[in-house]
Amino acid sequence: MSETNQRQGRREAPGTPRRVLRCIGRTLLAVLSVAAVLLAGLCMIMDEVFNGPSETARNRLTMSLLEASATKWVPAVFVGQETVDQIQAKVAADLPEGQSDPTQVVIRREGGLEDDEWAEHPDGLRVEEVHGDTYNAYVMLIRDPARVYLSPSSKSYSKSRPGTRITKQIETEGAVAAINGGAFFDNGTISPEVGSVPCGLVVSRGEVLWNDGSSYYGFAGFNEDDILVVSKKMSAAEAKEARIRDGCCYGPVLIKDSAVNEEAYNTNSGYNPRTAIGQRADGTVILLCVDGRQAGSLGATYADVIDVMVEYGAVNACNLDGGSSTVMLLRDEEGQVQTVNNVSLLQEEPRRMPTFFMVRPLDGE
Repeated sequence: MSETNQRQGRREAPGTPRRVLRCIGRTLLAVLSVAAVLLAGLCMIMDEVFNGPSETARNRLTMSLLEASATKWVPAVFVGQETVDQIQAKVAADLPEGQSDPTQVVIRREGGLEDDEWAEHPDGLRVEEVHGDTYNAYVMLIRDPARVYLSPSSKSYSKSRPGTRITKQIETEGAVAAINGGAFFDNGTISPEVGSVPCGLVVSRGEVLWNDGSSYYGFAGFNEDDILVVSKKMSAAEAKEARIRDGCCYGPVLIKDSAVNEEAYNTNSGYNPRTAIGQRADGTVILLCVDGRQAGSLGATYADVIDVMVEYGAVNACNLDGGSSTVMLLRDEEGQVQTVNNVSLLQEEPRRMPTFFMVRPLDGE
């Protein structure tokens, strides 16, 4: 065989790098083409929902996407920011202005732990599971509201100082239980600034730590008498006048003076992981975390959360930050911290956040 034919033979031999690269290129092109078709189809479906005849479907999809960090920008692309703001504003429209009435709560300072409800829980803390059609949830009841307080990641917030993870914060505080707190800066990226600073008003141990003036549609905080105060808005001056010791912003307010927020109840808020705080007339604090975005638990709506709070006797309740922020921790009898709810499998550890509601141990624990 001539030298030329030998070279041609080498060029045509199967498995050469050029042929392999050609196969890889064609495969990638096919994958990208399929992805483009799927993306185009998804956009067409979402456009049909957002701009179709069903306002209910539009609102439910809008609220579901807004409550996820990675997709909160999507609704405005299809319906505009003004419409998005209108949909969000509706959930707070039903309740009257002003703060909840503290006289609706009468705390039993002495006794009570020997009754049937607390007979098996001498530490005054218990956790129960609740199941709905689309969700699994966990309710933590704390008999003494004086044990519940707001723990900040820092007393001097700054975007140059990342927030902390709840698993670290509970150890720093030495608390026996904890849930995530209020709103915080989140631009949908993985920047270290995400979770560094809160939004709205933050009060811890009677001190205003943050007040950026942002208009969040709910505030929840305990006053110096350990009564949970909820309000659609709360300024620093109002918090001082109301003697708020610990609180933060998110919302909406779900129950106020035993009245249900009907607008939030009837708004198609979407199915998502959720966190909420409430209080019974006897002072018992209700902490709620709902699993979501999972095969066995799609998530809950505001109506679902309100139903649970009503079932447990809440006279006041407010929605807190949810989604991938939703976490409930409890320290076991051996002193080890356990995660009560089921967080997303995509999260190796909890998000960094600036505020948390913590539960102090009993004296002597």
